[in-house]
Amino acid sequence: MNKGYIRSIILDMDGVLWRGSQPIGNLSKVFNQIQDLGLSYILATNNSTLTPEQYQNKLLNFGVEIAIENILTSSLVVADHLSVQYKKGGPVYIIGENGLIEALEKKGFFQSRENVLAVVVGMDRKLTYEKLSQACLLIRSGVNFIGTNADRSFPIPEGLVPGAGAILAALEAATDVEPIIIGKPSPLMYQAALQKLGSHPYETLAIGDRLETDILGGHNTGYLTACVL
Repeated sequence: MNKGYIRSIILDMDGVLWRGSQPIGNLSKVFNQIQDLGLSYILATNNSTLTPEQYQNKLLNFGVEIAIENILTSSLVVADHLSVQYKKGGPVYIIGENGLIEALEKKGFFQSRENVLAVVVGMDRKLTYEKLSQACLLIRSGVNFIGTNADRSFPIPEGLVPGAGAILAALEAATDVEPIIIGKPSPLMYQAALQKLGSHPYETLAIGDRLETDILGGHNTGYLTACVL
């Protein structure tokens, strides 16, 4: 096949398709064009706060109807990663929101403070000092430290606010332990998307708004990349 031919695309969501509750451009027209071009696609986000069903509903509010199988979140990749190590699931300590909690629950993992297999950290807009303290104690005891993504900020209509990476930075500073990052720019996220698409890196275009995550991760995995400013 001609290596200059784009067959599939991987689209980031926050900062590419929308900011908060505000769509960026005419999304219905964008997805109609994708369909007309015969492109397969995956929506892949580092944002761990929402479930795939919630993203599906959000898109529907913007006039876009897509299958749940076309949505990939860092929460899903984290849950898959942990289930390879711990096939039966088990107790974990979670800092995060519903998207992360539900993805882990579906793989047999549940929130606990005792005998935990890992501390799993994503964006948490109800973060407390108590949550940080508990995570810190567990990480210092030798428990695996996993982050959904290292995005230091998160785009909303008013500007940028702290993201999951800011929470990870606080824990890393308090424990001197570097987390295992699952989301972009880790290749795990893009490899999972590629498996869903069934395409090759050289015929896949990764589109994002962050050079240090979306674009770097695409380059590391061998994709073509496009940065939305």
